[in-house]
Amino acid sequence: MADLSYHHGTRLSESNETPVLVQVAQSAVVGLLGTAPDADADKFPLNTPVLLKGTPTDAVGIGDTGTLKDAIDDVFDQVGAYTIIIRVEEGADLAATMANLIGDATERTGVHALLKSEPMLGIKPRLIAAPGFTSGDGVTANPVVAELVGVLDELEAVAFVDGPDTTDAAAVAYRGLINSQRVYVVDPKVLVFNVHPDVQANETRPSSARFAGVQARVDKTLGFWHSLSNKPINGIVGVSRPVTYGTHSNYLNENHVNTIINVGSGFITWGNRSSTDEDLWAFLAVRRTADFINEAIKKAYLEFVDKPFSAANVKLMIEAGNAAMRTFIAEGAIIGGKVWLDQDLNEAIALASGRITLSLDFEPPAPMEDIRFIGHRNIEYYLELTKAVLQAAA
Repeated sequence: MADLSYHHGTRLSESNETPVLVQVAQSAVVGLLGTAPDADADKFPLNTPVLLKGTPTDAVGIGDTGTLKDAIDDVFDQVGAYTIIIRVEEGADLAATMANLIGDATERTGVHALLKSEPMLGIKPRLIAAPGFTSGDGVTANPVVAELVGVLDELEAVAFVDGPDTTDAAAVAYRGLINSQRVYVVDPKVLVFNVHPDVQANETRPSSARFAGVQARVDKTLGFWHSLSNKPINGIVGVSRPVTYGTHSNYLNENHVNTIINVGSGFITWGNRSSTDEDLWAFLAVRRTADFINEAIKKAYLEFVDKPFSAANVKLMIEAGNAAMRTFIAEGAIIGGKVWLDQDLNEAIALASGRITLSLDFEPPAPMEDIRFIGHRNIEYYLELTKAVLQAAA
């Protein structure tokens, strides 16, 4: 008991040595950046995160012009996910609008407004897209994507960006200008039937928001450790540039360009790899799994900050971590993992300075991207055939 003062009789206090619950943050949260000049400015103020709670009616007031209305439709065609909207001002031309999307880090405008989501809304976006503003020609890097990379690192989020939608070579060249484990390049665009009374025809749209929606659906139905590849894309009638399964799709995927294929059962996402040459971190699902488990551990251990050093507290810290790892393993989020105290990393002077170092390891499951078979001849089957014939004759 903490209270050591005199008392005559019995008394009881509850122990603080209770198990620590390691909880994973909401993963299926989409973040969309774009324009909506006709939006209700009170409901959708500029450079301010606005949360749509998963139903299309939440977007009433966004207006029919700009890019956000279509992007919201692209996501909600896949799943009713939490979606955070960042509306930026539409400029006099594309360059001016791009500048507004890049924004200002000190004022937290443009892509930097994503960082205001957690303090304002209590959740942060983990699946980012800015359709219409993230493609390029493969010669120079896209400035919005370049600015977004640092924001992604801070949010521990990933972004889906659109390739040039011209040729395979241009798509590969475009990806070669990006170096981030958190950027997932998609090429080509999709065809969507526009139901607007003045259009009512198929139109080309960027794929990025639909891929973000597919990943959100996968998170909600399967788990964040599952790949978004080989999943149906809802609401599209075709693609702007057909990609055939096999050598064609392999060329794009091998070069970390993700795409859309149809093998006779509808259009599906195809590709696992982000824009990095680090082989161990190439799979987007692996990067995301590590992000969510790392974040869950860090938040859970805030419970122990400023508690006094004691064998009981240190033991509880280790046990809590290992209990969480067992839960993650049971769910399939990781293959294995553990938490331990390495005595070599915890010298007396460090402990006396209030610093303790716990070690942990875990391994996210890689997607089974390459399933191989080895075929063999077996002439013994002829004997089975002759036996069957003889039995039938008898």
